Amino acid sequence: MQILNLAPTPIGGHVLPALPYAFNALEPIIDERTMLIHHNKHHQKYVDELNKTEVAAKNMRDSGNFADINLIERELAYNGSGHILHSIFWTVMTSPDTGGIPGAITSTLITSYFGSLDKFKEQFINAASKVFGSGWAVLAYNPAFQRLEILQAANHENLTQWGIMPVLVCDVWEHAYYLKYQNNRDEYINSWWRLINWAEVERRLIYAVQAKLDLMI
Repeated sequence: MQILNLAPTPIGGHVLPALPYAFNALEPIIDERTMLIHHNKHHQKYVDELNKTEVAAKNMRDSGNFADINLIERELAYNGSGHILHSIFWTVMTSPDTGGIPGAITSTLITSYFGSLDKFKEQFINAASKVFGSGWAVLAYNPAFQRLEILQAANHENLTQWGIMPVLVCDVWEHAYYLKYQNNRDEYINSWWRLINWAEVERRLIYAVQAKLDLMI
């Protein structure tokens, strides 16, 4: 019998994950000051707001007063998604031009669906560039379809598919790049491509595929 880990994060107990590298490790593509503000201020705020909203949701349940339920549910989705996507974002980057090439599983699934790595790259970069307003480009494994998909995420939580498992994300909120690139999002995205940590993408994808296989057993 499989033993499950049923020890969830306590209500209001989320913490900001540490960066897996120094704040200046991504220079010159992403400068140290941007990383400090992005991680310590923006991501921290999503964590703080998520914790506050989870406590508010518990208080709502305890009191039986659901007058603010629409606001609370929206805040849970917005801040929870912001926390999750940023936590992935830090890990799928590494020092410029040190991230290697896509692993065997990643390459196979990219080629089988997108046709080639070049076609995948072109679609991903265009998806990131053309996010309306603030948001993300997301490469995710969809276990329902058993394939990779590129999606845009308006803000953090909109325009997704249910059940997807993100394996590569590119943050195109202005706070991710504006100090260095100002309004030149395309330059930022094309430079950001050199930061991809393909070993981490492969690790996440293997986990996502394995989770699908476990469900089928």
